[in-house]
Amino acid sequence: DLLSQIRSCRICAPRLPHTPRPVLHVSPTAKLCIVSQAPGIRVHETGLSFNDASGDRLRDWMGIDRATFYDESRIAIAAIAFCFPGYNAQGHDLPPRKECAAAWRARLFAALPEFKTTLLVGSHAQAWHLRGRTKEGMHDTVRAWRDYAPRYIPLPHPSWRNSGWLKKNPWFAEELLPYLRRRVRRLLSE
Repeated sequence: DLLSQIRSCRICAPRLPHTPRPVLHVSPTAKLCIVSQAPGIRVHETGLSFNDASGDRLRDWMGIDRATFYDESRIAIAAIAFCFPGYNAQGHDLPPRKECAAAWRARLFAALPEFKTTLLVGSHAQAWHLRGRTKEGMHDTVRAWRDYAPRYIPLPHPSWRNSGWLKKNPWFAEELLPYLRRRVRRLLSE
């Protein structure tokens, strides 16, 4: 019932340049949850989270294939806001709509099991789930991933826009990604 309410939500309709299309993938059996900012335009069009190059990179980081990634019985995907928020004047995605999180986030997470691990993709996800425990910025929060693991694993967004950040921070691939892959493999084998 809650999922059908979320999927039919139109709270943000007056403030969007398009019809709302809430996208989330959850089940009571998932042990791993992925939380990001909000769906992008391709997700809005297809109804499938991370259905783009960012998703390819995230799946690579996790060491899993598409079929495993989209198996809701094993992996939940629930962004901070469930609809594509539109673009700003520079053509970048707007931040997640606050009214969405206010209306649904607490209710959804109260209805779901406590996940063994939640991947916090980007600063909006980190701010929401780590409430007051983030570091100075996204870089420092991700760098301090050991402070939050295994319950939470903060990650940068896997967007191509972060390719420069990834090159400047080789520790991410050397230290965090091997841990992430082991943790995902362990959770999915339980």
